[in-house]
Amino acid sequence: MCKTGDGASGEFPLPGEPHGADRAAFSALLEDSAEDLYEHAPCGYLSTLLDGTIAKVNTTLLDWLGHARGDLVGRRTFSDLLTVGGRLYHETHFAPLLRMQGQVRGIALELKAADGSRLPVLITSTVKTGPDGEPLLIRTTVFDARDRRAYETELLRARKQAEHEREELKRLNATLQQTLLPPALVSVPGLDVSAYYHIASTDMVGGDFYDLFPLAGGTWGLFLGDVCGKGAAAAAVTSLARYTLRAAAVYDPDPAAVLSNLNTVLNHEYNGTDPRFCTVIFGLLTPNTDEGGFRITLAAGGHPPALLMRADGSARYLPTPGGQLIGVLSDAHIATTTVHLEAGDTLLLHTDGLTEARTASDKDDDRYGDEALLDFAQSLAPTTAAITVAAIRDLLDSFGTGVDDDTAVLAISVPLLTSEEQQ
Repeated sequence: MCKTGDGASGEFPLPGEPHGADRAAFSALLEDSAEDLYEHAPCGYLSTLLDGTIAKVNTTLLDWLGHARGDLVGRRTFSDLLTVGGRLYHETHFAPLLRMQGQVRGIALELKAADGSRLPVLITSTVKTGPDGEPLLIRTTVFDARDRRAYETELLRARKQAEHEREELKRLNATLQQTLLPPALVSVPGLDVSAYYHIASTDMVGGDFYDLFPLAGGTWGLFLGDVCGKGAAAAAVTSLARYTLRAAAVYDPDPAAVLSNLNTVLNHEYNGTDPRFCTVIFGLLTPNTDEGGFRITLAAGGHPPALLMRADGSARYLPTPGGQLIGVLSDAHIATTTVHLEAGDTLLLHTDGLTEARTASDKDDDRYGDEALLDFAQSLAPTTAAITVAAIRDLLDSFGTGVDDDTAVLAISVPLLTSEEQQ
């Protein structure tokens, strides 16, 4: 029979296990390590009597607080180590919860160090009971929360900085947005005009635009458009489109020629890997001196048709079929239509943010749509430019967060003649 390695027990020792004379030394080492682990643990340990008197404390916590063991054990209570606010919280919340539940975990407090400084900590306490279930003492583990507090402080600072930068960005966006719109609509003799711009998000500059301006020979030009995309890039295209339309109208006010010029400019400026395009409707207003009212010729490039609301209470779209997006093709097809605005008539131009807004329906893809807008217009007619824009504004507000795209509306109307003017 084979003999064991130590020749005494008759058994082989386990792999790695000391044997013989080494066992006593190994046991002493384990006992010493357990005590050392308690004293120099990476967290603080504290044992108190039920009245809070400190009965035992490890070296780690003493070093954190700068106290000698004799200053605390048997002489101070746990609440003596707390700040004024912490002591109040201990008496009103911490201690009662500990008595009721037998333990509390992760309580954030501040301990007072010997030099008067404060140490942010996380406290976990457990009531130790005897064989009969009666509480004997309270064991508390203290975790240093200075790194966590520094992290939270830095996180709060970064959050405040981000909020400040976002507010600043909103102000910059609002300022930029205002520069892309006329400060005020000009007054046209014999015509009422009203406009509104609905911002879907203050975080990004939209690409909708409109304008009304005088031309030679007693005529007026107006336009409304929508640039693809958002942000600074879209704002640059918006600015280019606005000034190009005004300059082109001075050179040749024919609506089709104006949009053709814009198409050429966009193709020239954005003909690489980042093409830019927009939808636009341009109108040329000419007073009708013989019959009264105005004659308006509209040219559209991929834009939603204008809405005509008559004095007799009817409403219809002015179709411009076949008009292509401006800036996509080098020779875009531009559709035109002409209409006479009489007393009591109102013409509404709008961008697709209105008809593509999501309604309060349960269906996520339920958009407002062209038919709903036509019904809305028929309910308004006969109307005025101001009433129409105010109604559209209320309608957009009713959609709430369902409006995910900026919306621009421009309305013009020929006022009804007074009885004296009719005579």
